Amino acid sequence: MCGFAALLDYSKNSDLAILQEMTRTLHHRGPDGEGFDFVQKNHFCLGLGHKRLSILDLSDAGKQPMQHQQYTIIFNGEIYNFEEINAELVKLGHQFSTHSDTETVLHAYERWGSKCLEKFIGMFAFVIYDEKQQEIFAARDRAGVKPFFIYEKNGLFLFASELKAFHKHPHFEKEIDTDALAAFIQYGNIPSPHSIFKQVRKLGAGEYFNLSLKDPVIKQHKYWNIYDYYKKPKKDISFAQAKEETKRLLTSAFQYRMRSDVPVGIFLSGGYDSAAVASILQKNNNSQLQTFTIGVPDIGLNEAPYAKEVANYLGTSHHEFQCTADEALELISKLPYHYDEPFADSSALPTMLVSKMASEKVTVALSADGGDEIFAGYNRYDYLLKMLPKLEKLPRFAGKTMASIMNLVPANSIPVLKHKYNFHNRYEKMKGILKNPDAESIMLSLSQQFTDNQVQQLMQKRVNTLDTLYSSQALQKEYFSPLAYMQAIDFNTYMLDDILTKVDRATMFASIEGREPLLDHRIAEYAAQLPDDFKYHKGVKKHILREIVHDYIPREMMERPKQGFAIPIAEWMWNELKEHVNHFISQEKITQQGFFNWSTIEKLKRNFYAGKKELDFKMWYLLMFQMWYEEWMEAK
Repeated sequence: MCGFAALLDYSKNSDLAILQEMTRTLHHRGPDGEGFDFVQKNHFCLGLGHKRLSILDLSDAGKQPMQHQQYTIIFNGEIYNFEEINAELVKLGHQFSTHSDTETVLHAYERWGSKCLEKFIGMFAFVIYDEKQQEIFAARDRAGVKPFFIYEKNGLFLFASELKAFHKHPHFEKEIDTDALAAFIQYGNIPSPHSIFKQVRKLGAGEYFNLSLKDPVIKQHKYWNIYDYYKKPKKDISFAQAKEETKRLLTSAFQYRMRSDVPVGIFLSGGYDSAAVASILQKNNNSQLQTFTIGVPDIGLNEAPYAKEVANYLGTSHHEFQCTADEALELISKLPYHYDEPFADSSALPTMLVSKMASEKVTVALSADGGDEIFAGYNRYDYLLKMLPKLEKLPRFAGKTMASIMNLVPANSIPVLKHKYNFHNRYEKMKGILKNPDAESIMLSLSQQFTDNQVQQLMQKRVNTLDTLYSSQALQKEYFSPLAYMQAIDFNTYMLDDILTKVDRATMFASIEGREPLLDHRIAEYAAQLPDDFKYHKGVKKHILREIVHDYIPREMMERPKQGFAIPIAEWMWNELKEHVNHFISQEKITQQGFFNWSTIEKLKRNFYAGKKELDFKMWYLLMFQMWYEEWMEAK
């Protein structure tokens, strides 16, 4: 894992010192070394900067920018099958001087051009400068595990692993896109390919671009799309056959991600996804694996005891970190810097904490993200699949009437249920579902904290709804099922812009490499073609993955209600963070910024303080933006 920054400036107002400043903002991504290449031409200057976290070939031979023939590369990520690709290239006459997968990318691009991307099993974001052809080629991995930001204005192009690098260029214009801000308020992140700033965008997952230095126009291309596999006929095989093939793919993907010249560990929660990773790897490796989990007993739900039970059964070397609520609270002030776009997933806090703990023992940590999207694990899939048939029979006026009644009854006043995990937010979302009971509307309602109307009331100026993958119509009727629709949407939106962003920044905060074994594209492609019933079976989510895990861990040890890691943000904002909330969400600040209507926010804040716990996420989203704004927009 590394970080890169690059600039292409046709006004030639950039220099090596600027490139170095940009790159060094990413020190946490690569504390083991740095390198720079700065090129002056008649019509432009080009700079490539890199910060290195040494994982493969720890010698100086692996440093970047790396050159081969006319090609120079800056690369973030891992090509796990680089040895197999190297063997193929050697037969074609290529010779290698390092044991680094970075060199593999250069030779593969030399041999196959953009088609090299089809060869790679891995996570990656990279920029290649072709001096002879005077062209830039850049790419991002299929799932979007590695970030890639682009800035383009007035003949200045900036590329980086994190947005913070752009702030160090004197000609970077940080103008907030209010449409993107409105989207953040709805989703808790900025949906790809958009950014909080105008003129900034993200290179999409599974995309690459060419940029001719003679005609500087970025030409983007999509080389991989999960929809291509949801649009294939479902496999006509037995469940037993599917289970064996899925197990084979999982084993291959997991073993690939153990390739490293530094120690590797596994984040273990006790749930099915991380248990699959740990159990299959421990079964197929002679050495004792290291597993890590975190417990914060004094703030609610805690899966650490379950993780420990699984680790003991598998025989891993298990490390459990117990932290206090105060330690988690202390991290909140760091969120705006490390998540340098507004970001509101509160589970970033435990992810940062467990990453920090793991960094004391390992340099690489395997996470288990993607299992919910690929194998159908989210509770919202349950809601839609169980409720949709009933809601479709419900007269539209009846649903709207029920939603109106719910508006009059606060979630916190409902006995028993008010104590259930996440009940308040589910109650709030149910109101939107009752108003629009179809798959598309339900998916949007479950994904958003504010409706379009609520956002318009919140914003001072009229905003436009961004064109995002939440509204994708790529799954045509002949391939459509509610489950496939939700899985594909989540894979391209929530997983990409929330889960993967969270894990990337959290692991990089601790300067460790986070790997995502379940996001091997071969697993995603295969699972998309499995019958829905193999993934969601008689109300059981992740059916096929569960049955695989039961081959390694007793069923009775695994089958328990999913808990997750609950951050008590309502209680915090009512108590420990109340002064913090009042400082950032104040009439003075809101009015001065000019984005939001204070009257709308003041009413929201008053109702929240009056006990409407279901408003906690809305308040948290606002707090995260306000903190981000002070970090990146207000003069220091």
